[in-house]
Amino acid sequence: MTPKQTCFLIDDDVDDREIFALALADTDKNMQLFTAINCKAAIDRFVDEHDFIPDYIFLDLNMPGMNGFECLARIKEMPHLCEQPVIIYSTSSNVNYFEETRRLGATHFLVKPNRIEELTRILIDIFDKKELPYVLNNQTDTYF
Repeated sequence: MTPKQTCFLIDDDVDDREIFALALADTDKNMQLFTAINCKAAIDRFVDEHDFIPDYIFLDLNMPGMNGFECLARIKEMPHLCEQPVIIYSTSSNVNYFEETRRLGATHFLVKPNRIEELTRILIDIFDKKELPYVLNNQTDTYF
């Protein structure tokens, strides 16, 4: 059996964390999910536990306190995490956000889909390391 890979979801919305967990379970991939309810909790964990290196980090942008942009910049400054894929996971489809997060080092920008099945499909594509565009937007059922 393949060793479990890890996903770390940083999102303040309990419903979005639950939806992500359901979609992740539906991928049939051997994944373990860890979560943080805000950026401060995530950064604290990364600082306190240098051996905690998730295979994938999913990061919401709009959170109280430290926002996702600041969190992304901090993650990319950490030597033990700077090469890990960080996927922005946000309801926003603001083109300026796409550009800024890409500049800060995000791997993809996933606009939160409306259906769990669509999120599952996108997660499978990410985990299968398919060649994907930067913005993964399921509002139109396509990537661009």
